[in-house]
Amino acid sequence: MKNHKSGFVSIVGSPNVGKSTLMNKLLGEKLSIVTSKAQTTRHRIRGILNHPDYQIVFSDTPGVVNAAYELHDTMMSYVSTSLSDADVLLFITDVFEDTLNHKATLQKIKDMRIPIICLINKMDLRSQDVVAERIDYWTKELPNAKILPISALHNFNVDPILQLILSHLPNSPAYFDKDAISDRPMRFFISEIIREKIFLNLKKEVPYACQVEVTDYEEEEDIIRIRANIIVERDSQKGIIIGAKGRQLKHIGIDSRKDIEKFVDKHVFLQTFVKVDKDWRSNEGKLKKYGY
Repeated sequence: MKNHKSGFVSIVGSPNVGKSTLMNKLLGEKLSIVTSKAQTTRHRIRGILNHPDYQIVFSDTPGVVNAAYELHDTMMSYVSTSLSDADVLLFITDVFEDTLNHKATLQKIKDMRIPIICLINKMDLRSQDVVAERIDYWTKELPNAKILPISALHNFNVDPILQLILSHLPNSPAYFDKDAISDRPMRFFISEIIREKIFLNLKKEVPYACQVEVTDYEEEEDIIRIRANIIVERDSQKGIIIGAKGRQLKHIGIDSRKDIEKFVDKHVFLQTFVKVDKDWRSNEGKLKKYGY
C-alpha cells in the first residue's frame, strides 16, 4: 500500500455553523446529529471515510463556547485535543459570523503549522457582496489557509473539499479497519439519535439538560430490543419530556425508532424511560459516568 493515504481531519468552529452537516455530507452517512439549535454536538465524533487509495478519519467536534457548565469544559477539551492531533484542519465559519468569539481557540488556529481549510458556510443565504466581504476578512485573519465558500446543506462546493484534503494527507496505511465507519459503539449512536429527537421536539433549555443512556441492547434474528433512559436534572423537566398522558415521550420514541431502524437496517423495539439525576451537567463524577 505504498501510495495509500491516511490521516486525521478535525472539523472545528462555533456552534451551529454546519460542522455536523458537513461531516455527514463528506461521509455520505449520518453519524452526527443535526438540529437548528446551537451546541447540539457534545462529543468528539469520528467518522471514517474509506476508499481503496485512502482513509480519512474526520472528527466532528462540539461548537467552540465559553464554558458555563462543567460539561462545557469537557466539550472544549475535545476541541483542544482535536486541534492537537489533526493532520488537516477544517475550520468552519458562516456568512453570519463576524469572527470566532472564543479568542484563545482562534489564536491556536492562527499558530497551527498544519494545512488549514477555512470554509465559509451558508453562502446561499447572503448576497455575493457579503460572501466576498467574508472571504476578504478570513483571508486576512488566516493568511496561510485555503478559503472556500460553501453550502454544506445544498452540497455546493463540497466535492472540492475532499480533493483539498487528499492533497495534504501523508502516505500511510489505514489507521482503522476498512469496514469501520466510526470508532464509536452502536449504543452511542442510538443514544445520539434519541437525543436529536429531544432537541427537535422540545424547546428552550430542556434539551440541553438531557442525556440519553442506552441500558439494554439485545439483537435477535428479526429485531433489536433497546431500552434507554433519558436523564434530566429536574422533576419539572421530566414532566415536560413525558408530556400530557405520556404523549411527548411517545412521540420522541416513535421518531427515534424510525431513525434507529434506518441506521441499523433492522426492526427495532424501543422502550424509553425518564429519570432525574440532579445537576448532572455540573458534576465531574456524573459526567464521567455518562461517558464525557
